Amino acid sequence: MSESAPCCLWDISVFAVNEINENPELLPNITLGFRIYDSCFNEMQAVEGAMSMLSGTENAIPNYVCNKQSKMVGLIGDLQSSCSLAVASIVGLYRFPQISYGSAFYELSDKIRYPSFLRTIMSDKVQPYYFIRLMIHFNWTWIGILAADNDFGLYDSELMRKDIEAAGICVAFFMRISAQHTRDQSLSILQVIKRSAATVVVLYCSMPELIPFMKVANEENITGKVWFASGSAMSSPIFSYKEFWRILNGTIGLALPVATIPGFKNFLYSIHPSLYPNDMFMKPFWESNFHCLWYSWNETETTSNVTTPYCTGLENLKALDDYHEKTSAYAILVYNAVYSLAYGINNMTSCRSNFPCFNISKLDPWKVLHYVKNVKVEMNDEQELAFDDYGDHPIRQVYVNWQALPNGVTRYVNFANLIEDPEPHLVISNNTIWSGNYREAPKSICSESCPPGYRKAPQKGQPACCFDCILCSEDELSNKTDSTSCMKCPEDMWANERHDGCRDKTLEFLSFEEILGGTLAALSITGSLLPLSILFIFLRNADTPVVKANNRNLSYTLLVSLFFCYLCALMFIGRPITITCILRQFIFGISFVMCISCVLGKTMMVVIAFNLTQPRSSRRMWLNSRVTNTLVLVCTAIQVIICAGWLAHSPPFQYTDNKSKAGTIIVECNKGSPTGYSCTMGYMGFLATLCFVVAYLSRKLPGSFNEAKLITFSMLIFGAVWISFIPAYLSTTGKYMVAVEVFAILSSSIGLVTCIFLPKVYIIILRPEMNKIGRKIIKE
Repeated sequence: MSESAPCCLWDISVFAVNEINENPELLPNITLGFRIYDSCFNEMQAVEGAMSMLSGTENAIPNYVCNKQSKMVGLIGDLQSSCSLAVASIVGLYRFPQISYGSAFYELSDKIRYPSFLRTIMSDKVQPYYFIRLMIHFNWTWIGILAADNDFGLYDSELMRKDIEAAGICVAFFMRISAQHTRDQSLSILQVIKRSAATVVVLYCSMPELIPFMKVANEENITGKVWFASGSAMSSPIFSYKEFWRILNGTIGLALPVATIPGFKNFLYSIHPSLYPNDMFMKPFWESNFHCLWYSWNETETTSNVTTPYCTGLENLKALDDYHEKTSAYAILVYNAVYSLAYGINNMTSCRSNFPCFNISKLDPWKVLHYVKNVKVEMNDEQELAFDDYGDHPIRQVYVNWQALPNGVTRYVNFANLIEDPEPHLVISNNTIWSGNYREAPKSICSESCPPGYRKAPQKGQPACCFDCILCSEDELSNKTDSTSCMKCPEDMWANERHDGCRDKTLEFLSFEEILGGTLAALSITGSLLPLSILFIFLRNADTPVVKANNRNLSYTLLVSLFFCYLCALMFIGRPITITCILRQFIFGISFVMCISCVLGKTMMVVIAFNLTQPRSSRRMWLNSRVTNTLVLVCTAIQVIICAGWLAHSPPFQYTDNKSKAGTIIVECNKGSPTGYSCTMGYMGFLATLCFVVAYLSRKLPGSFNEAKLITFSMLIFGAVWISFIPAYLSTTGKYMVAVEVFAILSSSIGLVTCIFLPKVYIIILRPEMNKIGRKIIKE
């Protein structure tokens, strides 16, 4: 078994191999060995190591196996996806099992191009899903992306970008970084990052690209940004560089759940260069961590001028800060990779009933691959060791926050888990995760959220995450944050002042309870008593000349009609219903036409009486009271017919107006047929005009009790009231429109009573002597 390892991952591999060899139930009579190659994040060196492993010699010989003494059955590695791609293209030709512990590039799941590649780390194809769930949870809608400037980095990051944007998250900038970038190139990228409002920056790259970029970022003192590292970046050794701790402090990413490997910690602290004299990694590791030189007897004495002290061999690994945590960042992944290969070999050589039996001499790698793919074992940490059809190990990831504490200690803090049941949601397990410049979850948005009552209006030329908040219109609301549109309230409701809910609209109609309606109702009732009182006075003085003049029966009928005119105003007050809408127009139209008909009859009597001076003339028959009564009946009957036709064709009905007045429902009567209403009012106006003309022409006729002048004044007032009523009526709405109509009814009624009857009442009560003058009146 071989491993391509960067620097310090060999320890867990050695531990796992030793543990397997000491287990009598796993691979009995078979001893595992290993060869370790360092790719050092270089594709060429990784390919060279892979070719050496295949040929079994230091100098690679393609298509030849030169070492027949040991069986090379599998490869563990590499960490970097670019290196794994290069190696997988070669070893896949021979179906040589390759199990990576750190290469997340999703195209490696393509079993046609990379048939022998397996991995114990999560694929990049799954990673965006985790990223998006966290971004949605913290409402990070405006993020930046730094991608490695190579084929797999750009392609994979573009796919992630599409997934992010499909989830409603906008990318503020998408920049490429490379290990070959100059300082000026890095500075230009950093300027974009500094100017952007995006606080969260996704690092979709690996250690070779990050180191030169972070050096410039450290020099430029970049602060206020939270790095969201992808799988390969989050677990890379860049976090061991103290010069980057201030910049990287607070970095978040994904990691495996913490799994304890029994005995591994003690093994870590027991390693020593003297135990592994031929280990190419041990001496550099010891020297770099304890800042000393390891003296070797077979080396030439060339260090006489070197001031660095020699290592004593008594140095204690326990004195190193977080040595166990740093070393075990990939421990469980490497551990699972080694055991996957071991269990595959074990299944191949165990001679089960459902598997053919192979001996050690036939342990060819392409045969091992089939069994490794089908491994399914429950490990000690309650995790299942298995691979899916794409060679990926289905594992559950947790969100971690990397923190560099003031005392020089660094740590990965698990702060959230993604729960899929019943619906995908995050469970935050640690609320004090943020470090660096933040004490709580940072914001990363282009525009502040629009509160309820507002809607989002996209800014011209900007992504959807950049918007302005516009207050909903008068009759609309939005009851949630960041609404893209406003909703209309139901017809009987209105948006409240904050436009985040609906309230009942105020019903508006001319009611008896309010001052205006109550006043008009009082005037209507009080006014109706006036014609009744006058009628009572006239009945008491029925044989006097004033009462008998101009047909007293018409006077009685006119007073009764005026009584109904006053009372019909009450039909316009209160909440309208269909029956009151019909009655108000019917009573109003009939009452006023009857009044005007009576006045017209009186006027005609004056004209006829003073034009028929011959006592025995045959035309004196027109002075009979039945003629005037017939005139009143005919004129009134015409109005009844007009009203009946109106009511039969399209009668008035109750109507609610929700639009004319904000926040108010106007309850009113719809006239039904505008033509019917116009005919009713027009006919009444025609009779009033005719009556005015006749009275005006006969105003100068002699006679002690000539009513022509009084009728002229009454009709003048009547016409002025109703002519002024038209513009006033059309310029108002709601209850004020009704109030104008009621006022016109009361005013015109008062005008008729005042002009026609009050002078007579004055004579009857205060000047009775005038009521005896002259007997030259029209005989009834």
